[in-house]
Order: sequence, then C-alpha cells, then structure tokens
Amino acid sequence: MRLLLSNIPLRIEKWLEMRVLMYYSNNDVRLEEMPTPQIGPGELLLKVAASGICGSDVMEWYRRDKVPLVLGHEVAGEVVEAGDGVEEFKAGDRVAATHHVPCNTCQYCLTGHHTVCETLLKGTHFEPGGFAEYIRVPAINVDRGVFHISEGVTYEEASFMEPLACVLRGQKSARLRPGQTVLVLGSGISGLLHVGLARALGAGLVVAADSIPFRLEKAKEMGADVVFHADDEILDRLRQANEGRLADLVIICFDGFIPLGLKAVEKGGTVLFFAGAAEGATLPATINDLFWRTEITLTSTYAGAPSDCRTALKLIKERAVPVLKTVTHRLAMAEAPLGFQTVCAPTEHDCIKVIVEPQR
Repeated sequence: MRLLLSNIPLRIEKWLEMRVLMYYSNNDVRLEEMPTPQIGPGELLLKVAASGICGSDVMEWYRRDKVPLVLGHEVAGEVVEAGDGVEEFKAGDRVAATHHVPCNTCQYCLTGHHTVCETLLKGTHFEPGGFAEYIRVPAINVDRGVFHISEGVTYEEASFMEPLACVLRGQKSARLRPGQTVLVLGSGISGLLHVGLARALGAGLVVAADSIPFRLEKAKEMGADVVFHADDEILDRLRQANEGRLADLVIICFDGFIPLGLKAVEKGGTVLFFAGAAEGATLPATINDLFWRTEITLTSTYAGAPSDCRTALKLIKERAVPVLKTVTHRLAMAEAPLGFQTVCAPTEHDCIKVIVEPQR
C-alpha cells in the first residue's frame, strides 16, 4: 500500500515512494514510482500542486538521448521542508520555481545575457522533474529561482511564471514599443502568451495568425485585435488592417511559419524567432533578399532570467495577462500520460495548455 506523503511530517524517509511521469517518448509516458528526493543544506522539498506541459516537453529529438527521464519545469507548489541555512522560505509557503538559473558572475550574465549562461543552460534543474508529486529544489535555484506566490494567485496561475517569463524576455529582446504593430505567427500556448503580453505592454495593433480556428478564437480572448488564417494572403490582409504597412514586430511561435514571417515584417522591423525549430531547420531566404536595403533585425531568445520571473508573477497577480484563458485540460497523475499525446494533436482535442495536478 502506498503511504500518503502529505500525512508525514517534515523529513521524509528515503524508502517512501512518490508517483512520477516517466518520459520515454511522446507516445510512451508511464506513471511510475520512485523514492522521494532528500534535501540538503540550502535546498527545498516542494510538493508540486500544478505543473504545465511545455511545447519543449514534446520535442522528441531534443530528448531522445536522455530518456527515460521525468520532465516538467513549469511548477508551483507548497514548501514541505527547508534545508539548513534557508531563511527566506519555510514549510507551508506557497511558491513558484524555475528550473534554470544563471550564475550571475560570468561574462554573459554581466552583460545582460543571463539565459545563455552555461550554468543556466546545463547546470541547474529540479530532481527529478516537475511531473512528480515532490521535487528537490537545489540551493542555487532556492537562492535565485524560487518566488513567493501572492495572496489571491492560484497555484495554476503561478505555474505560468516560467513560460510567461520566457515570453517577456523575448519581447524585451525584440524591443517592443507601445504603438507598434505586432504579428504573432502561431497561436499555441507561447503565441497566446505573446498576444496577451503585447496587449498588456501597449502594442498598437496585435494580429494573431494560425491554421487552427479554435486557436484563433483563443487569440481573440487573449487580446488580439485581428486574427488571420496563416497563409500567403495574410500579407494583403495585414496591409489592409495596418494602413498599408506590414508588421513592426513579427513573433514566430511555430517553425512552419518562418517563411511567412520573413515576408510579413516591415522595413526596419524585427523578427523574433521564439519557438524551437525542427532538427536541422534552416532559414529559407537569401542575404540580399532578406537584409539588403531593408534594415530588418532577426533575433531570438531562450528561457527567462530571474528578473523576468519576478515581473511575470507581477503581471499574473495584476491579471494583466489572462493566463487561465489558455488552459484547456487539467489532468490528474493517472490521466497525465495522455496529456502528452493531447499536446501533440491539438486539432483533435482543442488543446492549448495542459496542467498536470500531481496531488490528484
């Protein structure tokens, strides 16, 4: 018989097991058990209440050399135990945590490029991963990647801290300015967060495009002024809606829309490559056609820094970005293996954001 960890006070013995989702492939995610992690000095044991499935979680080529493993990095939950030396957090605190944090001392961090820091890219993670009943949060994450959840903010809302922080960093890198025309290509979860954030940051005209009608309806709910089916006719439609001009900022949230995005940016504008592309993908453009006499800027971002996480939580608290409008599925652990297949087949399930609730 499984023992209920929620009834065990403070220190949890190694032999007690917890449920996890073990990822082998998108079509093979198994509900398994493993020992609850033990924490050391400076660390936290977190009882996970909400954990979102990210688009990167279903990038099989990105995971294939590491499986089996427990994924999940968009987490919020309750502190069960705080290790020696932890002063800011205690048992019972409601927190959101990010799995990747920077060193704050390397050349990249010192020049503002925290999200290409080697520590952030390779040196920090949860044990075993957010799709588990409990996770160990390492000391470096506790120091700069764990944040109190404000009163009135739910665990589910707080689990959006990390993805919204990534979106925020992207729009900052692309230098979004109030009044600009923003075209978001792809209305999955990242695209919808980009729509909501662009609206909150004062974009003039926010346009969303996708090939899935359900997603376009969600884009309207998130604040898009205009929605279009993503095809070559979008260029004429965009000019009609934007006084004859194309977009000042194009945000590509699905690599299939890269060719369209490179055509849809106005001279002097910016294209933000936000989504990860397929393995081996290349840019379908020549240097002269793309750059010469256009002054177009191409940029990209990866992840979010701790400062982005703080700002994201403030935006969530203020309901400036209505993150809960993107949630289409809430799954208990026993149901959650199907969540990965649901994310991979959005048209079959009207799926955008799937939240796993490990305590159910």
